Amino acid sequence: MSAHKPLTAVLWDFGGVLTTSPFEAFNRYESEHGLPQNFIRTVNATNPHDNAWAQFESSQIDRDAFDQLFREEAIALGHDVSGREVLKLLSGDLRPKMVRALDRIREKYRVGCITNNVKTGQGPGMAASSERAQQMAAVMARFDVVVESSVEGVRKPDPAIYRIACERMTVEPDESAFLDDLGVNLKPAAALGMRTIKVLSEAQALTDLEALTGLRLTD
Repeated sequence: MSAHKPLTAVLWDFGGVLTTSPFEAFNRYESEHGLPQNFIRTVNATNPHDNAWAQFESSQIDRDAFDQLFREEAIALGHDVSGREVLKLLSGDLRPKMVRALDRIREKYRVGCITNNVKTGQGPGMAASSERAQQMAAVMARFDVVVESSVEGVRKPDPAIYRIACERMTVEPDESAFLDDLGVNLKPAAALGMRTIKVLSEAQALTDLEALTGLRLTD
């Protein structure tokens, strides 16, 4: 920690950090449809650099192509799952305590968002309704910079997307921190010099953020 410069910016993943994790919705879908638990995540994790998810998140394919390719990948692993059905599960619910923490942190630090998303639903949060899209947009508007994989054509964990965010925020990686719910996305951030927080739960993330920022974030 002593090698870091003083903290000036906090960067956030969106899904699974400021919203509930889509993995929870995946598990509900799997239970309702008689699929093995974490099957959708297994499809996503197979050939992760150029599978259907990787190509869709970096805008190399459209929604129709994703639907077909994801289904082919799922069938190859033993179950027929529509990509279109999975896309409906992506937009989680906002976590109010995390949003309040974001508000408090942005009073002292610059804040940015680095999100892997796809061109589906409404807005960067991939909302399924106009009301939800407005809620997500109100949170996105709090950030100084928002970097979306579907816009940039590059996705986490490619180090380039973290560099893009830091450059646009005019901060160095070693004076920044990054929160994500996936360890694979935190490793390249740490390699660039960022402090990292793996979000396992809302309560844990708030505790870690308090320790990192020196701010009181829990009531």
